[in-house]
Amino acid sequence: MRIRDADLSKDREAMLGFILGLQKFEYVFEANRRLDPPVAELYLAKLERDVAENGGRFLIADDEDGKALGWVVVHEDDDDVYVLEAERRFVYISELYVDEAARGHGVGRALIAACEDWARTRRIKVVQIGVLPGNTRAERTYRRAGYAHYAYQLRKYLD
Repeated sequence: MRIRDADLSKDREAMLGFILGLQKFEYVFEANRRLDPPVAELYLAKLERDVAENGGRFLIADDEDGKALGWVVVHEDDDDVYVLEAERRFVYISELYVDEAARGHGVGRALIAACEDWARTRRIKVVQIGVLPGNTRAERTYRRAGYAHYAYQLRKYLD
C-alpha cells in the first residue's frame, strides 16, 4: 500500500465513490445523510474549496495494483479566539473513508499518520477529527491512533 496525493482529474470517480460510500455508511448512524448521487459532486466541490482556501491536501491510499482503497481530506483551520494562541491553528481531518474490503488492514491508520506527518511539516501540533456517535469502529481506530474526546456537540429536533 502507498499513500499519495490525489490527482483530481484521474481520481475523481474514486473520490466521488468514497463520498457516496461514506454517506451510505454513516446513514446507519445518522439518518440525515443524503444518498442521492448529486451530493457527491456538490460535496467534492465544497472540499476542493476548503482545501484551496485553507491549505490542505487530498490523499489516496492505493494497493500494489494502483487500486484506490481509501482517502483522506485534510486542511488547516483556526480554533476560536478563546483557545491558547499556540494551539489555535490546527489540522482538521475532514474526510476519512476506507473501502469496505480494505478495512481492518491498516489503511485508515496509514492515512491518519500521513495527515499527522503533514501537520508536523507545517509545524502544527494539534490535529482534530470528528466521529459520529455509534461509529464505534472508527472511534476505536482514532483512539488507537492517540485521539481523545475534545468536545461534544448536542442536538435537539424541535416539533
